[in-house]
Amino acid sequence: MPTLAPADLAQSLTDRAETVRSAWLDAAAHELRGRTTRGELEREQSDIFDALVDGLRAGATTVGAEAFDQLRGILSDVSAARARLGFTPRETAVGVFALKEGLYALADGSGGSTDLLPLLRLVDELGLFTFETFAAAREAIISEQAEQLLELSTPVVKLWEGIVAVPLVGTLDSARTQVVMEKLLNSLVETGSTQAIIDITGVPAVDTQVAQHLLKTVVAARLMGAECTISGIRPQIAQTIVALGIEFGDIRTRATLADALVDALREGRRSPAGVLA
Repeated sequence: MPTLAPADLAQSLTDRAETVRSAWLDAAAHELRGRTTRGELEREQSDIFDALVDGLRAGATTVGAEAFDQLRGILSDVSAARARLGFTPRETAVGVFALKEGLYALADGSGGSTDLLPLLRLVDELGLFTFETFAAAREAIISEQAEQLLELSTPVVKLWEGIVAVPLVGTLDSARTQVVMEKLLNSLVETGSTQAIIDITGVPAVDTQVAQHLLKTVVAARLMGAECTISGIRPQIAQTIVALGIEFGDIRTRATLADALVDALREGRRSPAGVLA
């Protein structure tokens, strides 16, 4: 059985294009079971098929070849779109792997006189490339969603004229601390506040690392001319802080947000530009 050159393989695909694409479309549509329309699948496969044939005509035999730049771009776009729409990796890659059904139909129609092994290997490479680009796109989406959730989970609330508060809920790590610091400092500038309350009632535990993050946020706020109060110091957390030997220095702490707000209002009365003036 002769092994055809890439250009000859391209010609074989072109000559039997209708047979190959029909078998490919049927196999992909069956696997996806209505997850996308047959018309949309046909459009995607038409673009992939044409780019595949063009690359083969240019002598490409591996997915990384320059002649397959357009094909890789199409597969990347399809993978990214599927990732955004919530498709699974299997549902995404099967659209490429199903091309093998079309190649089997091509082999049957050639009377077994054509060696399609290079094409089958190429389809495997394309399927793996599709899987990898889907995974990368999915990771990017998850990362973006995590950043958005981080923003939403760290609100800065204006409690009174000159007083803002950051109610924290959940674990406080380095990434979240950075968001807290940036949002708090921006809020201090925007509102002209001189008092900030960091409420940790919703923080499940305070260890040395969390304490360091809080201290950094307080120092940053002080550099902006604002004084901070840390509220929400529950008995269990107070015992943990003592046991760990964590020192908050001259940073004001209060058991509840209400106590911290009272202190902030008192400070405002004593200030020449007090919050109650």
